[in-house]
Amino acid sequence: MDATASDMSGIRIEPIAAAHIDSFHRALDVVAREKKYLSMLEATPLPDTRAFVMGMIAKANPQFVAIAQDEVVGWCDIDRHFFPSHAHRGKLGMGILPAYRGQGLGQKLIETTLRAAQEAGFLRVELDVYQDNHRAIALYEKMGFVREGIIRRAARIDGRFIDAMGMALFFDADGPL
Repeated sequence: MDATASDMSGIRIEPIAAAHIDSFHRALDVVAREKKYLSMLEATPLPDTRAFVMGMIAKANPQFVAIAQDEVVGWCDIDRHFFPSHAHRGKLGMGILPAYRGQGLGQKLIETTLRAAQEAGFLRVELDVYQDNHRAIALYEKMGFVREGIIRRAARIDGRFIDAMGMALFFDADGPL
């Protein structure tokens, strides 16, 4: 699948559904195997991915997919924290297939997912991003995320340690503390 700026209009962003799971799993595996963006190095087994997606749907957590030619080419989700005292928080995760990067799709996915999170009552959305992922950091800052701190040696991939940056966005009027 090749994408160009001219055919971005053919991409739909919609809430994830059971019908998307197989395609989502394939996209997740492609991005994970790049070993540059996600904590996982390959997709979890399909039954685990199915359980994750169905759990997100059951909990009404925001999870959206970008669809091109009936295939998932990107996703963004926010998983609400499970402790009641932390339930105002959620963790954002996302990924986009290589051919669809750099064309504004990430911003559209984040905007859609953040809007749903705010409507669902989230007050804080967090994420961790590898420090060498400068394009993602710039996008997150453009979307209103602030840097909160560095997580040293957050990941170890192929024997190399990678630091991550913790970032957060606040929906309430008080903003960052």
